[in-house]
Amino acid sequence: MSLFEVILKVKGFPLAEARKQLVALQRMSVDEFMHWQERQKWEIVKFHYNNNEFYKGKVGRHLPEKWEDLPAITKRDLQKPLPQLLSKGYTIKNTHVGNTSGSSGVPFYYAKDKFSHAMTWAVITDRYSMYGLDFGSKQARFYGIPKEFVGYWKEQIKDRAMNRRRFPVFDLSDVVLERFLNRIKSNNFEYLYGYTSSLVLFARFLIQKKIVLKDVCKTLKVCITTSELSTDEDHILLEKAFGLPHIREYGASETCLMGFDAPEGKWRLTEESLYNEVVGDNYMPLPYGAEGNILCTSLFNKAFPIIRYQVGDMAVLKDREDNSIYRSIDKLVGRTNDVAILPSGKVSPGLTFYYVSRSILESSGVLKEFIIRQTALDHFVFDVVADRDLSAAEIEQIKEKITLYLEPGINYSINRVDKIDRPASGKLKHFYSELKKN
Repeated sequence: MSLFEVILKVKGFPLAEARKQLVALQRMSVDEFMHWQERQKWEIVKFHYNNNEFYKGKVGRHLPEKWEDLPAITKRDLQKPLPQLLSKGYTIKNTHVGNTSGSSGVPFYYAKDKFSHAMTWAVITDRYSMYGLDFGSKQARFYGIPKEFVGYWKEQIKDRAMNRRRFPVFDLSDVVLERFLNRIKSNNFEYLYGYTSSLVLFARFLIQKKIVLKDVCKTLKVCITTSELSTDEDHILLEKAFGLPHIREYGASETCLMGFDAPEGKWRLTEESLYNEVVGDNYMPLPYGAEGNILCTSLFNKAFPIIRYQVGDMAVLKDREDNSIYRSIDKLVGRTNDVAILPSGKVSPGLTFYYVSRSILESSGVLKEFIIRQTALDHFVFDVVADRDLSAAEIEQIKEKITLYLEPGINYSINRVDKIDRPASGKLKHFYSELKKN
């Protein structure tokens, strides 16, 4: 048992029980599984209707008989103090609490009961095992990290428990990427994991140096990208530079791992812990092959009502094939983030601004929606939808975070707006570079 599994057990997350549940579901025939899923999705709806005041208020006086007549829940619906959204018997202390603070530009807090959170980890370990990975596999993690003392050390402790080593992506200039390369050469990493844009930058750096990463780190097995959409061009580039299979991970922290590339070549949709739909603008289900909004229902989370939850992406799904319980993702229209180029020459991924913005969310909860635009090398515009103007203290906090995560001397302006226009996909990117337009 890995250290991380021991920690989950000590904290009361029943991982062994969740794994047994997962295996039992995977052993079902397609008919048995679909019958179970239909029953389970209604059980979780009825539970929340009877035990969650927020959800009952959202549904109304009577519970509909047809699934498609249930209301969809949006991120804006969940932008309330967390205690107002919890079901009876659940508190901040007896649940797993997190926030989805900004990659989509719409921040909020969420909670999962302990079995639901354990099911998330059971699904993740099941998918990773397809490539010979487990909690003990050594990960090179191309990710951000909080720079504040408490947040930094929390992440460092989690990294050690999960045998992962952090490659902070706030600066991806060539001199930093050279250090990353040397570090990977001297370690027995089993897989790369991180933001698509960051790993693509690293891949381009390797191609320029005519280096295939697998040749200098023989223990590597796969590269897994997450948080941002990867294009066909990204896929080709990553496999060429790393000499490894490129696996796409798709998920949302408030739900579960939602999609994962399987060895047979299908982008497997998670069915065991989620019920996923693709719907039109009227929230009516669309046929397979049609592009629409993804709605996701968490089949086990009793603490927090993820019921017909609009994730914010659009997709095309494929029906089950080959007597499998799994449908697959045929196409995903998600977000891709631009890269910020700073006056010093430092290169930083757009998701860096998640760390800049999260402190405002955590201190005040004032943010409803936001994007950041780079209009010049030394100037950024924050387009903010908020309940009120930001205070002088909050503006000063932004200035401090920009200096901490980017570099000193950056100018910025805060533009409070009534709404933010969304792209055709409906999914906001967090950061947009407008340098190429200037």
